[in-house]
Amino acid sequence: MSEWLDLLMFGALIGAILLGYPVAFTIAGVAVLFAGLGWALGNFDPNLLGALGQRFFGVLTNDVLIAIPLFVFMGVMLEKSRIAEDLLETMGRLFGAWRGGLAISVVLVGALLAASTGIVGATVVAMGLIALPTMLRHGYDPRLASGLVCTAGTLGQIIPPSTLLIILSDVMSNAFQQAQFRQGKFTVETISVGQTFAAALLPGLTLVGLYLLYLVLTAWLVPRAAPAIRDEQPLPSTGRVLRTVLPPCLLIVAVLGSILGGVATPSESAAVGAVGALLLAGARLAEPARGESARWVVAGAVALGAVAVLAGVHPLRLQRQDTDLLDWLAAAAALGLILVALAGIAQSLQRVRRAGILGPVTTSTTVVVSMIFATILTASLFSLVFRGLGGDQHVEQIVAAMPGGPQGALLFVMALVFVLGFFLDFVEISVILLPLVVPALILMGHDPIWLSVLIAVNLQTSFLTPPFGFSLFYLRGAAPKEISTAQIYAGVIPFILLQVIAMLVIWFLPGIATALPRWLY
Repeated sequence: MSEWLDLLMFGALIGAILLGYPVAFTIAGVAVLFAGLGWALGNFDPNLLGALGQRFFGVLTNDVLIAIPLFVFMGVMLEKSRIAEDLLETMGRLFGAWRGGLAISVVLVGALLAASTGIVGATVVAMGLIALPTMLRHGYDPRLASGLVCTAGTLGQIIPPSTLLIILSDVMSNAFQQAQFRQGKFTVETISVGQTFAAALLPGLTLVGLYLLYLVLTAWLVPRAAPAIRDEQPLPSTGRVLRTVLPPCLLIVAVLGSILGGVATPSESAAVGAVGALLLAGARLAEPARGESARWVVAGAVALGAVAVLAGVHPLRLQRQDTDLLDWLAAAAALGLILVALAGIAQSLQRVRRAGILGPVTTSTTVVVSMIFATILTASLFSLVFRGLGGDQHVEQIVAAMPGGPQGALLFVMALVFVLGFFLDFVEISVILLPLVVPALILMGHDPIWLSVLIAVNLQTSFLTPPFGFSLFYLRGAAPKEISTAQIYAGVIPFILLQVIAMLVIWFLPGIATALPRWLY
């Protein structure tokens, strides 16, 4: 029994999580329990726990993970300021006259919200409160409607920027370095967040395309499942569509463009996204009855963009000894632009606070970020004990023993991740399982960037797979009473199959994931 203590530890973790106790405490409790049991049986050296402080310090000072709180703030701010609601209403009116048009609008809005928020819970709840009742009112099949809302909300995990891709980038980079050390390479390569974002962009759009194709075919083959909307609401004007869609698109371009273009680090681009979301909320919350307009907010956003362009064209480094008049003029212009931007930010903060949004946004951000980091920290303890029990060697032996060589090993790992997604969250799978199996897969010759995207699409299904898919719980809390849990579960099954198809497409056409990062980097 003592020889298999490591695998018993992993099984005990899954069983303990099913009890419903807070995940972070469950992971830490199982780790401490098996560390004591291993010490008593002579299979674990307690001196290994001395490395725990360094591991925690490494997590808390990780530059990549700093981006998570800022991206979470960005997403929650856009959701609380009802920008997502405006998008759903406008796009629904734009496409609703087509057969299946309302469903198409939900997928398109889900993709836009995914690229601008990345928060699954916020997106699913918003769509469950707004789009789902509208689809039911116009005769949509309840299973199709509920499954679509759950699925469109999970696009935030594969379309960058997303917390899943940030965590996965850090995990895969560490695994890639471990694999290179084992190969005897001491000048190692790393995987950046920008590379992971670039690799996931086309697969994410491919997934959107598969959803749209499925909806078009469903509306054509089964017209009653996705009928056209027949009401007296006029089509939104071009100005209304541009005012609703253009600002989030500009925010997406600013955030993703700064990362993919190498202009900013992930944490810097996340800061751009957080400030941009605040400015969008300030413009959205302007009250014409008070004589307010969005001019100062828009001016602040334009000023921030102008500062970025100016800093790129003419570096502002006044500490140099060879500064001339042009440098001082550029610095003065930058200072003026910064003052305009600060005025816009201050006005946005005032409006957000007056609307009662600032408190809920900061509270929600703190709760989500605390949950993520608590899980990462306690998973570090679990991983340390698991490795101390020899679990990493056992896992590598199991992976290496799979029939079919590298492809068979990868198929086994993908199946394991898929099955664990029924019970565990993506954070737990990413920080507990992947560091154990990914180095072995990379040593077998699999491209780490392609591998990260394949795993990301697989992990996305963990939000949809019953009985513990988070999207299912989010929608159950927001859905109308006439929607049953069985209908929600049945509704997501076709979309889970579509995600499996997407994984097969990426498997057999790896260029979808590797072409863009190779071109950019």
